[in-house]
Amino acid sequence: MKEDETAAGSHGGSGSRYLKLQARSLVALAACAVTALLYVCHEVFVPVALALLFALVLSSAVEALHRGGIPRGVSAFLMLLVLLIIIGGTLSAVAGPAQQWFASLPQTLQTIERKLRPAQRALSRIELLTSRADALASANPGAPRGAPAPAPASEPAAVSAADVLLETRSGLISTITVIILTLFLLSGGPPMLARMMAALATDIYAVHALKVIEAIRSELGRYYGTIALINLAFGVATGVTMMLLGVPNAFLWGTVAAVLNFIPYVGSAITLVILLVVALVSFDSVARIAAVVASFLALATVEGQVVQPLLVGKRLEINPLLVFLAVWFGGWMWGIAGITIAVPSLLALKVAAEHSRRGQPLVAFLSPGRSKTGRRSRASIEAPADQAPANKP
Repeated sequence: MKEDETAAGSHGGSGSRYLKLQARSLVALAACAVTALLYVCHEVFVPVALALLFALVLSSAVEALHRGGIPRGVSAFLMLLVLLIIIGGTLSAVAGPAQQWFASLPQTLQTIERKLRPAQRALSRIELLTSRADALASANPGAPRGAPAPAPASEPAAVSAADVLLETRSGLISTITVIILTLFLLSGGPPMLARMMAALATDIYAVHALKVIEAIRSELGRYYGTIALINLAFGVATGVTMMLLGVPNAFLWGTVAAVLNFIPYVGSAITLVILLVVALVSFDSVARIAAVVASFLALATVEGQVVQPLLVGKRLEINPLLVFLAVWFGGWMWGIAGITIAVPSLLALKVAAEHSRRGQPLVAFLSPGRSKTGRRSRASIEAPADQAPANKP
């Protein structure tokens, strides 16, 4: 009898493991299907994702104005207008220097090639010595002496005016869509979300979902508001430093540093490479080139290791490896829009996991250097339990 029970238990355990494996396989297939759908239909989903991001970031300011007595629709319009004025003014200010820089790009490449020619000669000598050593080691007299001539590179196809007009029309449609969706989301606010959640879920789960969305909205708004002020100061410091070092178009490079710094880790590295190229073109002295690189590294270190942890804190920090992978995957799937959405998506996922009963493993996975025995999920917002706790006598 005991043997029959043991056999039944073993069969039940194997069946349970099979069901779990089947469920995980279905989840993986569903994730692959959703990823393929997002990749193929990116023209539809990118404006919606960007509108959601802008609405989450701006909603805190809109709600603050609404609490001050301004209607929510007017507050949304004012905040969106301020954002568009800032973006338009910045683009207008850097458009002239950027056009000059791109116009002189052929001369810039020639200058870089001329200054890197000694290093290229040294590398060619090393390659020649290596090839001779390999030839002596192989001792193959029948080997050809000369390498085959490379095939002529095919000339890039000329971009037609129709392609330019098509891309411009697509960009304008996407921009208008983002603006309209953001305005609707900000104007609707929490009441619109409450009505939608009430129609899709029961009261308990709808209230919990609204609390999680409110937490994500609050955290993202506070985080990006603080990051925007930090990056503004970082861009001003970079521009002033470059101007003192004699780098041309210092305002342009300060703006580039401020904008790219919204991308953690990757943005600062790209800015460093850009400043290195600008220094190579602008200066002949190695000391001045090193001064440009060293000064930016000092500014980036102070901003990343002192200012940002002091003002933002470490609660919303994410593993740098995951940030890099998210930025790479977002750029591969949606281009610049994917890079913009990658980090906020990770932050929103972490905030949602912090406010879930079973989200602690995901929080530990996303957090840098965080053990599984870290602090428990927040008790302020808990998922609805299946069973209520028994009343104590």
